Amino acid sequence: MRFLDEDEELNPIVSAVNLVDVFLVIIAALLIALAQNPLNIYSTDEVTVIKNAGKPNMEMIVKKGKEIKQYKSNGAIGSGEGNRAGVAYKMADGSFVYVPENGENSQKIQ
Repeated sequence: MRFLDEDEELNPIVSAVNLVDVFLVIIAALLIALAQNPLNIYSTDEVTVIKNAGKPNMEMIVKKGKEIKQYKSNGAIGSGEGNRAGVAYKMADGSFVYVPENGENSQKIQ
């Protein structure tokens, strides 16, 4: 048995290899924990992130499935593309009534 003891004392690389193995296992466990983190916002299918909300340099990032779109504010309040389509009124029961501007019939929306 002295033969085995002397071999380990002469070769300190054996203990270094064991430490490397331990560190590899720890790193693998940390990577698995990071990959399955429930706080990772990009792990779900649909995500909307708003950066600098209410400021002139506001950005909105929308992820639907594998597609990611980024929208940037131009700094103007109430600006955008499109035309006014009508007026919506909130009723006492909590429902909304939409009245188009071109005189069509109104629609009740729950």
